[in-house]
Amino acid sequence: THLKHGGIVGVLGYGGGIIGRYCDRPDLFPAIAHFHTVRINQPASKYYTTEVLRKLCDLWAPRGSGLTNMHGSTGDIVLLGTTTDNLEPLFYELTHEMGMDLAVRSNLRTLKAVWGMSRCEWSSILFQDIIYDLTWNIRMRSIAPCFRTSLNSSLPAVPATAWHLLRVPTAPSSEPGVTRSASIRKLFALTLPAKLTPHAGAGGTEKRIHINAEVINLCPPSAWEWDARTPIWDEDCTRCMH
Repeated sequence: THLKHGGIVGVLGYGGGIIGRYCDRPDLFPAIAHFHTVRINQPASKYYTTEVLRKLCDLWAPRGSGLTNMHGSTGDIVLLGTTTDNLEPLFYELTHEMGMDLAVRSNLRTLKAVWGMSRCEWSSILFQDIIYDLTWNIRMRSIAPCFRTSLNSSLPAVPATAWHLLRVPTAPSSEPGVTRSASIRKLFALTLPAKLTPHAGAGGTEKRIHINAEVINLCPPSAWEWDARTPIWDEDCTRCMH
């Protein structure tokens, strides 16, 4: 199959939420001539009741393949495989029977949060409320996007978090929890002191890259300096993963 992103198929008035997929050989595979993906906005911290999940599956089965992806790389509830004719009826049932909305397109990702105070004793803020408020405030930007490049927003709830390796590079608006206290960070078993990789030493490094311009000067809190040892001031490091 080949993939078409938003705007090729969708529901009336929305620019996101549906990813069009069409089979290259509908003559050989008529059952998947259309196999569109539906993204649905997930609840904050991905909390569900079994009643909601069962109802969602019951709604999806007659309208599509029955396949789901909980949760895709965009963080949404992902329903895999339906036809163009089923999109509007499915959208109506989602919004009117379940109170759920479609999610994002490629240039504004769905907001997402960790469990926060509901499960973590180190959580410092109620991120479910933040995600709820932000979601309502950006709905029109999500379904009728104005952003030209991909924008992700991911909010963890602890002051020093074991930050997912892909989150910051792919989420320019991500908000990793940080603290300036190295002693507090040491309380978190998964958050280790910053350190260089073994090969990033003095011998020959400057021949390969301009270490000041390409590494040291790009540190947001200026926690590094270069004197052939490259010390990192751990108490200032914000774990930006840069």
